[in-house]
Amino acid sequence: MKVIYGIKNIKKYKKPVVALGVFDGVHAGHVNILKDAVKKARRIKGTSIVLTFSPHPQKEESLYSLEHRLKLIGGLGTDVCIVINFNRNFSRIKANDFIKNILIKKIRAHYIYIGKNFRFGRRAEGNFETLREFVRDYHYKLKLFAVIKRRNKPISSTNIRVLIKSGELRAAADLLSRPVSILGTVIRGNFLARSLGFPTANINPHHEVLPPAGVYAVRIIFNKKKLNGICYIGSRPTIKEQKIKGKKSPKHIEVHIFDFNKNIYGKYLEIQFIKRIRDEKKFPSRLALTQRVKKDIASVRKLSCRH
Repeated sequence: MKVIYGIKNIKKYKKPVVALGVFDGVHAGHVNILKDAVKKARRIKGTSIVLTFSPHPQKEESLYSLEHRLKLIGGLGTDVCIVINFNRNFSRIKANDFIKNILIKKIRAHYIYIGKNFRFGRRAEGNFETLREFVRDYHYKLKLFAVIKRRNKPISSTNIRVLIKSGELRAAADLLSRPVSILGTVIRGNFLARSLGFPTANINPHHEVLPPAGVYAVRIIFNKKKLNGICYIGSRPTIKEQKIKGKKSPKHIEVHIFDFNKNIYGKYLEIQFIKRIRDEKKFPSRLALTQRVKKDIASVRKLSCRH
């Protein structure tokens, strides 16, 4: 997938089929829109284009980072993704001008696909009805996608965000149609886990919503390979670290990848959460912590064999 940053860098593409939205989380409802756009573009020998925004126009906490969204959007077969910087100047563009100057003049959209709840333009004044007003003037075809429900609950990024934060990973995964995951960069830690006998990759998440503190069975995606492992999220209550007065202990994310010994500093890892093993706990000593981690790893290895 080709990624274009900014309106000025947009080029001419053949018969563009444009999916318009933030697509935060790329959940099951979004996937329905994106797959349909890809299918239509292939059928008419055109170009499937996703037009998205960063940061989130509603100033919501991102469910997924831009990098994570792009990875998933590209995985669905999209040809081109245009990322518009949603800054103050862009937020002042009227909905009508957005349609005329960007969707038509810049992209020359043949088809526009949009979800029912998506809004665009100054003060979020634009919606499906606004787009429908200009169908005859600009000769594009328009397709509206209704909100999908799963077990009587609407599939929305807001609902998924709440479920992940409350630790309801199975319910969140049901709305996503895939495991809850985070994308992050491997950074250098202080080698505490290694000193305990469990080398870990320390993860800097890309501004993504995290599950609650605890220990999880995970699947790690690295270079398109699937690896099994165990993940810890928390503040390391057992380990005495120097704390800055008045500040909370930082939330650490550490992943121990089974049967893996490569230098991956600076690399991206996608961590899929398969099952929560236990809550975070403060142990009386490092020895007690080590013994418990050994048990956790044994439990996760057994679980991995069944998945």
